[in-house]
Amino acid sequence: MSGGSYYVPATSKWPILGSLALGTMLVGFGMILVHGLNGLMMAAGFVALLTVMGLWFRDVIKESRSGLYDAQMDRSFRQGMAWFIFSEVMFFGAFFGALFYVRTFALPWLDGEGAKGVAALLWPDFTASWPLLDPPGDVSGAREVLSPWQLPLANTLLLVGSSITLTVAHEGLKEGLRQTTRNWLLVTVLMGFTFIALQGVEYYEAYHHYGLTLEAGIYGSTFFLLTGFHGAHVIVGATILTVMLLRILRGHFAAKDHFGFEAACWYWHFVDVVWVGLFLFVYVF
Repeated sequence: MSGGSYYVPATSKWPILGSLALGTMLVGFGMILVHGLNGLMMAAGFVALLTVMGLWFRDVIKESRSGLYDAQMDRSFRQGMAWFIFSEVMFFGAFFGALFYVRTFALPWLDGEGAKGVAALLWPDFTASWPLLDPPGDVSGAREVLSPWQLPLANTLLLVGSSITLTVAHEGLKEGLRQTTRNWLLVTVLMGFTFIALQGVEYYEAYHHYGLTLEAGIYGSTFFLLTGFHGAHVIVGATILTVMLLRILRGHFAAKDHFGFEAACWYWHFVDVVWVGLFLFVYVF
């Protein structure tokens, strides 16, 4: 490297291999949905994707540990992560927007309100309410609503608490207190995976005790759309934090040079904020 320049990685095969692996996984998933085939192709694509990601991240870690990255590269990483999180904000914003549209506009219109009211033409006996437990037509709705003050509240406390423990770990790393970082990061990882386990219990109860399924009308669709995608993000975030923990145990990162760890923190805090919105607008209100 010379003054005013920055490291340009060598030509990499990982992007194209990652695209092929992801495409294989999605084609396999589509074949399950459309033709009811077994999930072998999807599983193979998923394993291939994980392998590519692991090898790709290995190369990036080696480059960073070799001192190849300068201040310009650090700014590039920060800008890239910031834009990625912005794209995630838009991603969840679309789903929250769908929930808002259904509750604020679509349901009142179906009940005959406003200039676009259509109840008299479609379902004269329809009554707007949320959650919609009795959808019109032949669609079956949920029998009951999940209480926000049981598993959802426990999960909220877990995620909010995990943001606090992760902040303590991050501050410990900045102060050079590696044992503090290790211990509090371990607690954060355990809290993240506990959240995932409780979400699984909640889904089981929703399907088997409350009749809340993907087929339970617009309420079921929006519920699983929002909570399901969020759960997937928690799995990704907990996996990232696990990798950060392994790197801490191997002596990686320095007090003033640890953007990989910092980026993981950004992502986890974003996931926590999204859950607070979910808890309020999906479960409580």
